[in-house]
Amino acid sequence: MLETRICDSLHKIFSDDAVFPPERDELRLFSGEKGSLQLCLRSDRELELSVDCSGALPCRLYAVREVFVSLPAYEGVKRSTLLRKEPGLFPDLLEPYSAPLRVSAGRAYALWVGVDTSDAPAGTYDMLLTVSDGSETVEKPFTVKVSPVQLRKQTLIHTDWFHSDCLSTYYDAPVFGEKYWRIVSAYMKNAGRHGVNCILTPLFTPPLDTEVGSERPTVQLVGVKKTENGWGFDFSMLEKWISLALDAGIDHFEFSHFFTQWGAVAAPKVLAETPEGLRRVFGWETDSLSPEYHGFLRSLASALTDFTDKKGITPRCFVHCSDEPGGEHIRRYKKCAALVHDAFGAYRHIDALSDPVYYEQGIVPLPVPAENHIEPFVGRVPSLWTYYCCGQLENEMPNRFVAIPSIRCRILGTLLYKYRCEGFLHWGYNFWYSSLSRKQIDPFADVCSDGAFPGGDAFCVYPGADGEPLSSLRQKVFYDGLQDMRALQTVEEKLGRAVAERIISDNLGEIDFAHYPMDAETFLRFRDALFDAASEISR
Repeated sequence: MLETRICDSLHKIFSDDAVFPPERDELRLFSGEKGSLQLCLRSDRELELSVDCSGALPCRLYAVREVFVSLPAYEGVKRSTLLRKEPGLFPDLLEPYSAPLRVSAGRAYALWVGVDTSDAPAGTYDMLLTVSDGSETVEKPFTVKVSPVQLRKQTLIHTDWFHSDCLSTYYDAPVFGEKYWRIVSAYMKNAGRHGVNCILTPLFTPPLDTEVGSERPTVQLVGVKKTENGWGFDFSMLEKWISLALDAGIDHFEFSHFFTQWGAVAAPKVLAETPEGLRRVFGWETDSLSPEYHGFLRSLASALTDFTDKKGITPRCFVHCSDEPGGEHIRRYKKCAALVHDAFGAYRHIDALSDPVYYEQGIVPLPVPAENHIEPFVGRVPSLWTYYCCGQLENEMPNRFVAIPSIRCRILGTLLYKYRCEGFLHWGYNFWYSSLSRKQIDPFADVCSDGAFPGGDAFCVYPGADGEPLSSLRQKVFYDGLQDMRALQTVEEKLGRAVAERIISDNLGEIDFAHYPMDAETFLRFRDALFDAASEISR
């Protein structure tokens, strides 16, 4: 017997699940929105299945594959916040479906069903999933209701740090070669389709997650030449990077950090053409307060600003000083930040940090606190940003780890709306190295960066064949959260913010980053209420 059921996209289906989630065979979407369901399958015998999705809306199918998670969470984390407490197999990888789908007896499987209303008029669409083993055919209908109200364009600035050195390493694609640029373009397009509209741009090899004294592969986009008269710069590779990003729908640029991570101790690795050939002219050996390095940055700032002015992107560019400084770093960081403000004043200065003193003293005009440290910044920072990483696993903080319920990934969009956030930052779109970049990992076999981070913290895409990225279900659910934020903004635009906030409180209660309903059904009722509000708009 073949058991089938359509369910929502917020339940993770494990292969040893005995019971499927409740049936949900309807999607309610704003015009222009993308939505997802899952087709759950189980057979009492081995089968090879063909599955087809038909109807008037574009539909894509992905097989949900399990990955091994060696570290679901750090020790001491409240285990009730996890789907499962022990290392094991968790559903995450989305593999584009191709027939046949092989199923083993007694095991549960899921197909991710994605629909797109981008070109669809308002109305109700009858869709059909057809499952066949060659002798028996099962039909599973579902409905997509499309509102006449157009989903508002994304205004949130979202950066998910893009590690092009990992692409080069994994695919054995020499940096700046034809293969490298083809792969970079494919991954940029994937990021852009999932709500990333700001990209970490390596003017120099980013001094991130790097062991002191070591270095990551060189991905420096700015050509540098050292002469007797000073410094010369070539922006041709940077221009190509920007062009590919714009083609991918990414129109904000986050220039990589000018000083090393965790305290601004040293300069990043900088290569330059010298009379003796290509040499490293700055790096770990360069103190961050070096007059020579500061002079170099001032020369760069002048040339870079001219370049971005001509490209028309200066207002959409960000600069960094150093990532995640602590209170003990404030004196050195303050001196480095003063240079950044003075020399690169045409750009907005952002940094991930959680100590309010950096903002209170005017050192960082646009701080990016972690979500568990956001409250002291609320109502004080006009353009509020936040981020999460491996440290935000306690309680029920939103995140996108493999071992947590999908609601903890999706709820972020609603919280970003409530807190009026301008931007969100995450550090790992495709970090496929171990901690401190000591070695390359195989993302299919190791989602925990050699045991350093809870599974899924370091990346949300997998490396597919021929340089094409494979999505995770976490990436899809996160994007659904961004669409929730846009849906709330759409309701606000038409009916006022008070109405949008009341829909949140009536359905989810008084939520904050540590408190919100953890069950999928409650959240889905909230989304249906947003759809109903849109229906009122259109009458």
